[in-house]
Amino acid sequence: MSEIVVLGAGSWGTTIAKVIADGGNEVTLWSRRLELAQEIAQTGRNGEYLPGIDLPSGLSATSDIEAALQGAKQIYLAIPSQSLRESLLVWQPMIPKDATLISLMKGLELDTGLRMSEVIVEVLGCDVEQVAVISGPNLALEIAKKEPAAAVCAGESAERTTEVARVCSSDYFTVFTNQDMIGTELGGVLKNLIAVAIGIVNGLGYGQNTKASIMTRGLSEITAFAIAHGARRRTMFGLAGLGDLIATSESSLSRNFRAGEMLGKGYSKLEVLRRMKQTAEGLSSVEPVLQIAGRLEIDMPIVTQVKDVLEGKMNPKEFGRQLNLADDVEMEF
Repeated sequence: MSEIVVLGAGSWGTTIAKVIADGGNEVTLWSRRLELAQEIAQTGRNGEYLPGIDLPSGLSATSDIEAALQGAKQIYLAIPSQSLRESLLVWQPMIPKDATLISLMKGLELDTGLRMSEVIVEVLGCDVEQVAVISGPNLALEIAKKEPAAAVCAGESAERTTEVARVCSSDYFTVFTNQDMIGTELGGVLKNLIAVAIGIVNGLGYGQNTKASIMTRGLSEITAFAIAHGARRRTMFGLAGLGDLIATSESSLSRNFRAGEMLGKGYSKLEVLRRMKQTAEGLSSVEPVLQIAGRLEIDMPIVTQVKDVLEGKMNPKEFGRQLNLADDVEMEF
């Protein structure tokens, strides 16, 4: 197997593996489902998650986790955030001790409120410098089609993040680096909540004024939350913050936007979850984000409304009418 491994063969995991292979690298893509790994290996396609996309020859696939991890130097984690801890506990004996672990996930752990990088360090007992995160405006199918895009790789080790950025960059996908792992990671988590909010009002048939208002006020909310955790303000106005928010907030390719749109059309949370083929991380992040915000006394009225709609406490038709509850002080740039 190759020294570069992507764990998770959903749309984003497969896309990152494709980007890495398109950059001239050998990469192994692991799928928990044997039939999906066989499809990728035999046909060069992942028809379920990236329909119509041909995968490069440098990308191999397997469902054998032990074989995939053997000798790995870079391990990209692209699995649902709520299954990360359980998976790492199983994989721990097989993960090479000095490997760089790169989180592609955009969620908070439900029970603990931990970021994915924190879960990795806690479970594996590894040095935080071994961990990096990639985030940005990354709608998988667009990138898989080689439409030009960019992302950010953040971590405490400049050497490791630079190497990850090199491996993940190609002629159509550019990865920049910074050392603000908190801001980069939280930007990817929090924008999902605002994307759900904008999906709700889109499902109601509201226009651009409402969406722009929610996006702008939502950015203010999530920036305050991130800064309270030590993030840099400028990160929230870069690719991992504003850039990702714009891409995710009004695209049919965004799972969080689609989930919100269904809520706006009157579907319950349970119905939405049943209809979604892939995880909409924003739905599971609402509760831990608001719990943390409550402890830190951070006002997040838009995210609170998302929770109320999810729990059936608010009629979606009332969503957005409480914007006057938000702090009326404009953001300082």
